[in-house]
Amino acid sequence: MNKQNRFTRGVIFAMLGGIFWGFSGTCGQYLFQNYNVDYQWLTAVRLLTSGIILTLCLIIKQKSAAFTIWRSKKDSLSLVAFGLIGLISCQYSYLAAIRYTNAATATVLEYTGLVLVMIYTCIRNKRLPKIKESICVLLAVAGVFIITTHGNTKTMIISDKGLMWGIISAFGLLLYTVIPERIIRKYSSLPVTAFGMLIGGIFLFLIVRAWEIPVSLDYKGYMAMAGIIIVGTVISYTLFLQGVGDIGAVRASVIACVEPVSATVISSVWLNTKFAPMDFVGFGVIILTVLILSIKNKENV
Repeated sequence: MNKQNRFTRGVIFAMLGGIFWGFSGTCGQYLFQNYNVDYQWLTAVRLLTSGIILTLCLIIKQKSAAFTIWRSKKDSLSLVAFGLIGLISCQYSYLAAIRYTNAATATVLEYTGLVLVMIYTCIRNKRLPKIKESICVLLAVAGVFIITTHGNTKTMIISDKGLMWGIISAFGLLLYTVIPERIIRKYSSLPVTAFGMLIGGIFLFLIVRAWEIPVSLDYKGYMAMAGIIIVGTVISYTLFLQGVGDIGAVRASVIACVEPVSATVISSVWLNTKFAPMDFVGFGVIILTVLILSIKNKENV
């Protein structure tokens, strides 16, 4: 494959990865609206099933080398911390936010976590935020304010629980991003994500006693589950990784920012979710924030 075709493939795959992530959140909203699925059960099953599938793919691809990360005690502990803290906090709070708001709002609120990552980076490097970074903080706060109040300080548009879980999901995204940073650089993202999901899934499945939570699904419900696990996790992750390999992590990450846009469009068209003009203003402000931060990162590469 020549360089131009490889670049084109990378762009398309990274974009599809982001779109499928947005589709995944909308499938979760569909299950909450039509089957009253428990978000604890959904998080546990999603993590466990995706972890099993990705781990099998890892073993098939890398064979015995797939378990290299477990030979280091330090790296093993980091991997367990990622599974139990990073993945669970991010996935659990994100699905809870969808349960109490909708896929689009929850996705946009979660993406404000990238601002927290930026703040964490400044603290770790013992430096003050740059002007562009400071603007991003203000934009993120403004975007959340617009989404939650529509500009009226006396009115809350989304529920208290929806806002709470949305904010927690932003912190979850921070933990999801910073905890595995070192081991991903050392081993690549596939083994870290596969084993992390497996660890988090097993732990959460046992803690919430998922087998005791009543769930009643018909074929449409199972298709939505497949949308979350197969399309929104396994396929999207595989496509995104290929995109990273073709065009680099920075470009792929910028393109994958299509996720909140896809969640908004799919939620509106498929589930007939109603959004006010001020919602789109808030969404736009936060998406702009994410893009600015991504471009900043590109400059630093």
